Amino acid sequence: MNPICIVDDQSSIASTVESILKDEGYPTLVFPDAESFWQKLDTLEPSLVLLDVWLPGIDGMQLLKRVHTRLPELPIIMMSGHAGIEAAVAAIKAGAYDFLEKPLHLEVLLDKVASAIKHRPAAGSANLPSDTRFESASAGNALPPGMVEVVDSSVPQRTLKGNVVLNGIGLLSGRNTGIILSPLGVNEGILFQSLDGQTIRGHITSLEDYSRSVTTKTFSANSTTLENGKRRVRTVEHLMAVLSMYGITNALVKVDEEVPNIDGSAKDFCGLIEDAGIEEQSASTKVAVVRQKIGVGREDKAEKHLFVEPFEGFEVSMRVDYPPPIGEQVLRFDPAKGSFAKDIAPARSFNTFENIEMAQKLGKVGGGYLNSHIIMYGGKVINTELRYPDEFVRHKILDLIGDLYLLGLPVQGRIFANMTSHGYNQALVQLLHQAIQSSAGK
Repeated sequence: MNPICIVDDQSSIASTVESILKDEGYPTLVFPDAESFWQKLDTLEPSLVLLDVWLPGIDGMQLLKRVHTRLPELPIIMMSGHAGIEAAVAAIKAGAYDFLEKPLHLEVLLDKVASAIKHRPAAGSANLPSDTRFESASAGNALPPGMVEVVDSSVPQRTLKGNVVLNGIGLLSGRNTGIILSPLGVNEGILFQSLDGQTIRGHITSLEDYSRSVTTKTFSANSTTLENGKRRVRTVEHLMAVLSMYGITNALVKVDEEVPNIDGSAKDFCGLIEDAGIEEQSASTKVAVVRQKIGVGREDKAEKHLFVEPFEGFEVSMRVDYPPPIGEQVLRFDPAKGSFAKDIAPARSFNTFENIEMAQKLGKVGGGYLNSHIIMYGGKVINTELRYPDEFVRHKILDLIGDLYLLGLPVQGRIFANMTSHGYNQALVQLLHQAIQSSAGK
């Protein structure tokens, strides 16, 4: 094979990497600066380049761009001991295959080198559906009575024992934001309140552009945003999922337009509820019991669909099938048998680098995406280590649970979802709400 070129002005690091790679049978060449390596490219075709970000003269990022323009198929792994996710994303955007942090770890180094040597751009990787658009979710209009009924349960309503605060970065705005959770009385529900005192119900009828969505059957796939005509609150889904799974039926959420998105998951919201403590209330919780199957989309493995059927309890089965590194993932979650806080809440949002870059250019998302998403490029994750091998499908379940709580009631039923995003989730909740109204004769 052609040699692996190591471009690093720190001779001790370069010689160590060279020795490691030679021990594994890789031919190597070492260059102390960008200029000597660039001149050698006239007579050399490397199989891989390990390139330090900080170099004398022409720095590594400048060299990366020059080499990528000249040899676009040559895999380049950037190395640095003083860079974060922004630098890594900038390197990937400029054409790097991967990014290594110093000090280098033997197994990580060898794994990335082996992957790069065999690298072929993954066709269709940019086809991962972007959560930055609207999606059409077709459903019938008239629903007969009796499909979904609201009944009293033996479970008491719950609120918080005290006030708790959480600060973070807004996913869409990229601004510093925060929330204050406070107790509420029985039958109050989940209420969001803006800093100027405007109240927005945590309910499907408060969905942004709800009337248009019901008419056109087109719902937002981006995230879940609520409004009251004067104010709005964005990215409520992860918090709503936690409130749902902890059985919080009454709570006030004070927020400055956007719920903070700490790391793209819901685990910090779980800690927030546990810090506040849970107080059982005198009234019983009402439950939406699914009596007949109801759903959105056509039940075909190749098409998006989402439906719920009668079941003694609550269960979600989710299937996704996206290009590498995701592939097909299927998971069934029953909170009575598993732990939401351990199995679902820590799963993070995800998207491709291409989709995020396009959304940022269109002004639809802010810088909060960089540190709160699993980012994929060229068929691999580029900015983090996965918390679960199937973290992607787990996050889809998290989103679904959060959107489902916009019904304002816990659901008794078994849910099946295939390749769905927020748009389908919202459409199903709208149908469930319509079915409840039909059964109540409204």
